[in-house]
Amino acid sequence: MSAPPLAFGMGNPTADCIADSAGGLTFDLDAPERSDTSDHWSAALVLRRRAGGAEEAEEAEEIRLPLTPNGDGRLRAVLPSTVALPEGRWDVHVAQGDEDPVRLVPGLLDLRSLVDRRPGPSTSPLAVRIPYATKHGNLSLRSWLRGPHAEAGDIVLDDDALTVHGVLYRVEDPGAWLADAVVEACCRRDADLVVTAPVTADGADFTFTLPYAELSAGWRGGLDVWDLALRRPDDSDPVRIARLLDDVVDKQQIFAYPPRAIDTPYAAAQAGPYYTADNDLSVRIDERPPAAR
Repeated sequence: MSAPPLAFGMGNPTADCIADSAGGLTFDLDAPERSDTSDHWSAALVLRRRAGGAEEAEEAEEIRLPLTPNGDGRLRAVLPSTVALPEGRWDVHVAQGDEDPVRLVPGLLDLRSLVDRRPGPSTSPLAVRIPYATKHGNLSLRSWLRGPHAEAGDIVLDDDALTVHGVLYRVEDPGAWLADAVVEACCRRDADLVVTAPVTADGADFTFTLPYAELSAGWRGGLDVWDLALRRPDDSDPVRIARLLDDVVDKQQIFAYPPRAIDTPYAAAQAGPYYTADNDLSVRIDERPPAAR
């Protein structure tokens, strides 16, 4: 996407952003017009993480990146993939000298390197940063930091089960890690409700099938959400399954899967996968609409 470029002093300035395949970001914006010839001048790109999930939530954390001339009359700030950016939504500002930071407007967002991204072999946490325009037209970043990371791929929907294909990243030996792993579905309504299924592995690639009957056996109406993760018997922390390695910041509306009608011991229901607001993969068991019955 693009917007007409604006510099300092003309409302909210415009910033172009280029993403690289390693997870780094480069920001370019027009330099301000200066009325003095002093060499003592500074500007910074300011990232502020929201404390909550709302678009204008209270700010909780801040990272400053120096803005320096890039040689063609513009200023540049670089966020390398090696700089840890905790998970969350970060609003992007610019600060000139001692002035209060102001929000930036997205200009050209070049995210081509994020399409079908294939991380290299490493055991360090995987950094994913996707710049986007908020509903108010401002520039923000969505950041993830995962290690290990289970990337969801193709999802096959059957009438009675869900089959997921994926790839495991950021472990030393993915094949050995997956050899005794299971997929674990945890019910949000009751943390004691856990359903597991075997995982088939081929190197770093994994596949599993999760029957809807096991997820809906205790369903008693309303909405049940089951969060999906990979777990090994000797690991205390499950690895959440998510779809992060592309240029789509919010998967929920883009990768939408129609629910399948299922019969449960309680009543007619429907089941299907979906991506959460954090792009994690979950399954919904819900009441079937009257027209579908």
